[in-house]
Amino acid sequence: MESIFGISLRRSLSTSLQSWAKQVPNNLKGKSKSSQEWLTRQLADPYVEKAKMMNYRCRSAFKLLEIDDKYSIIKAGDCIIDCGAAPGSWTQVAVERCNANGKQDKKPKGSVYSIDLLHFHSVSGATIFGGMDFTKTESKQKIIKSLGDKPVNCVLSDMAPNATGVRILDQEAIVNLCYDVLYFAVILSAPQANLVMKVWDNGDVPKMEKDLQRFYDKVKRVKPRSSRGDSAEQFFVARGFKGIVSQELAKKS
Repeated sequence: MESIFGISLRRSLSTSLQSWAKQVPNNLKGKSKSSQEWLTRQLADPYVEKAKMMNYRCRSAFKLLEIDDKYSIIKAGDCIIDCGAAPGSWTQVAVERCNANGKQDKKPKGSVYSIDLLHFHSVSGATIFGGMDFTKTESKQKIIKSLGDKPVNCVLSDMAPNATGVRILDQEAIVNLCYDVLYFAVILSAPQANLVMKVWDNGDVPKMEKDLQRFYDKVKRVKPRSSRGDSAEQFFVARGFKGIVSQELAKKS
């Protein structure tokens, strides 16, 4: 038989959830239509609230959690590079899953190196390169120097270019970012390493998938449940790095 305390708690939670679900932003005055739509969507998004409850910096953490739960791309002791890391939610997940924070006493301790064009708050257990452009050679060199002799077990990229509103230009920009990440992963990855990177659906995606298959045993295109339905984003999940093959990486054309 349910206790009075249990009944009271259940009713309180139910009331709070109903109240939260009916909320509408009250600070929309003077904001653009797109900003109003974003604020309304954020407030209605259960993953935003869940991220707050679980102390993740933003909802995107659940995309990586879902991918890792299904494909086991990260394990304790792994060395991980997180590209386009701000505000740090993927870094938080990576630190937890590879045990870079050392909280799993009986498991090996991993390491996480995170870079973004923006400055962002440190994450315990991770080495942060804030205010650095991943696409620049000098930025990559700093990461390589920091790695020392450690081979990389997983490369993550939730990077996306600033949208111009011109579809063809935006698609080309994210494809270029993905190839930049792939080149970097090919150079640094240990055998059987994994790669996860975001791409927007476009005509170049099938070709990119074929290029990934030359370097990885298993390649899948994934759209996590936590990815918004109206978003064109997908994620390549590439597992089992085969090593550098003799032929050059196919050129984008």
